[in-house]
Amino acid sequence: MTIYLQQPRAYDLVGNVIQVAGVAGGAFEAAFNYRIHEGHDEVTGSFMAGDGTGGHGQFQITVDVTGAAFTLDRLFVDVFHESPKDGAELGKVVVPVVWGPKIVPGYQSYLEHIVVAGETLWGIAAKYYGSGNLYHRLVAANPTTIPNPNVIHPGDLIRVPQGT
Repeated sequence: MTIYLQQPRAYDLVGNVIQVAGVAGGAFEAAFNYRIHEGHDEVTGSFMAGDGTGGHGQFQITVDVTGAAFTLDRLFVDVFHESPKDGAELGKVVVPVVWGPKIVPGYQSYLEHIVVAGETLWGIAAKYYGSGNLYHRLVAANPTTIPNPNVIHPGDLIRVPQGT
């Protein structure tokens, strides 16, 4: 059985409700499991996928992680099929995501900011948050765009997490 996870994508910025979607199957109808975790706490569940004839079918589930006691801003979304023989996690797909509520209190969404020549993370943070000291929010929300907080480039697209 195979799993193709289409949502979330690697390093997507997610909130307390995470959409997990893709295509899975290879059996008449099969049970698949999901786990959202960061090493300290986890949220788990299961869903059915397949097309009723042994093919693959689409799935989309909504996972509410509000009650989890996550301590990190990096989470992992695992989707897998459990072996009936020994409980092994088969065909497992793991996608790292960025958890917005750990970065910005009351996280709701993010804005996109395109860096122009002469800008700094300090200045961008001051513009959106009222304090340059909060530049670390931008770094945490953009792990692939900002691997080094001392270097940003004109044209970079930076996600700016917004809270309530």
